Amino acid sequence: MTPQYEIRADYDARTIVVYQAYSPAIADAALRAGRFVAPFSFHRMTWIKPSFMWLMHRSNWARKPGQERVLAVRITREGWEEALSQAVLTTSDPAAVAQAAVHVQWDPERSPRGAALNHYSIQVGVGRHLIRAFTDDWIVSLTDLTPQVRKASALIRAGQAAKAHRLCPAERTYPTPRALEEGVSPGR
Repeated sequence: MTPQYEIRADYDARTIVVYQAYSPAIADAALRAGRFVAPFSFHRMTWIKPSFMWLMHRSNWARKPGQERVLAVRITREGWEEALSQAVLTTSDPAAVAQAAVHVQWDPERSPRGAALNHYSIQVGVGRHLIRAFTDDWIVSLTDLTPQVRKASALIRAGQAAKAHRLCPAERTYPTPRALEEGVSPGR
């Protein structure tokens, strides 16, 4: 049985992949530069999600206006863990949340068809005070997943979920250090 609160991600020895959905203008500029540049906003929180399926639910498989392009953002595990070390759960004291550099919330994980599952996925909001570290220091690469997202979405709509699943990134339990896990998991 899957633990209720567990970070699942595509990662290797030094990086982790998080997903974001953007408008074509933001995605194209970022892909050309190899990092986020204008019109990306450096003045507001950006939410990064290691769950591909959760982002597919949130962006309606890249069909929601302003979220038509899906990027895999490979960042350093050091950066990821730095963000978690500064995180405050959005369910915490409102004053603490307001002052936090990073927000964490847990939302129900989703099936390919969007149904809520019985375990949760982490969403990490990187605040404007850490945005430059995220964009300039943590990002290793950006990959446009939009073509495979559209293909997987078409397969799901055609009743071929197994074929669609093969197009989705593999995710496994991330080895979150215990001190960080205690800070970002509800009920700890």
